[in-house]
Amino acid sequence: MFKEDLLKGKRILVTGGGTGLGKTMTRGFLEVGAEVIICGRRKSVLDETAAELNEETGGKISTFHVDIRSPDAIEEMVDEIWLSGPLDSLVNNAAGNFISRTEDLSSRAFDAIANIVFHGTFYMTNACGKRWIAEGRSGNVLSIVTTWIWNGSAYVVPSAMSKAGVKAMTQGLAVEWGPKGIRLNAIAPGPFPTEGAWARLRPKGSYGDTLPGKGTDKIPLRRTGEHSELANLATFMMADECTYINGEVIAIDGGQWLNSAGNYGELGQLTDEDWVGIRGQIETANEKDKKKRG
Repeated sequence: MFKEDLLKGKRILVTGGGTGLGKTMTRGFLEVGAEVIICGRRKSVLDETAAELNEETGGKISTFHVDIRSPDAIEEMVDEIWLSGPLDSLVNNAAGNFISRTEDLSSRAFDAIANIVFHGTFYMTNACGKRWIAEGRSGNVLSIVTTWIWNGSAYVVPSAMSKAGVKAMTQGLAVEWGPKGIRLNAIAPGPFPTEGAWARLRPKGSYGDTLPGKGTDKIPLRRTGEHSELANLATFMMADECTYINGEVIAIDGGQWLNSAGNYGELGQLTDEDWVGIRGQIETANEKDKKKRG
């Protein structure tokens, strides 16, 4: 789809680049000549991904262990990255989410999502943006949001609130920083199955296959997204050939949100017992992640 050297000479930082959609986008950038830096909280996963993608593509990829909930840690990482040269683009991909009745959420559960998606995305964007501005450089920020930014979503309220904030940041800074040569855009994916997200958003056996919205019946194209399709869109948004796009949020969801709002309203049909089972499965998934992080 793209010429092999489309992003040659570009340095791109991808948050949460070790797994899922972040890994897929990183692969796509490497395949067309970009140098990619991936960061996240699980160093071993990042290093495994870097080795795998380097072997697959022959591209230049490096890793940074960082918790984007910490602005000081972000500043330290970005300073170190800049020592070997400035970034051209930032992809805000790191996120966290799980389904829950809002009345069951503690303040810590809310913060677990908001600190990554809302605060972390701003910290990363501002760290890169102020350096580009100080150096008189152009820059490019692409954030991964959701279609809930337009209509909200029940049962994932912390994520819906945080992603809506990222949309507001994207459009506000597109105006504020546009004159400085920095553009900001976002992609709003629909269902793109990943192991980590599905364990918290679609726990196996937690509700029946006949529940409305469980499958693809509300997606006009009647299927979930292919990871390569998202990578293609992200690669397009990284290219110099489309630098007039600024302040946009592009949905890639097979038309789902136009048909059903693309949210979790159907979970209102679950029983108390269903929610107990779901919480248990999500806690199990979280424990597995903790063990991986050591």
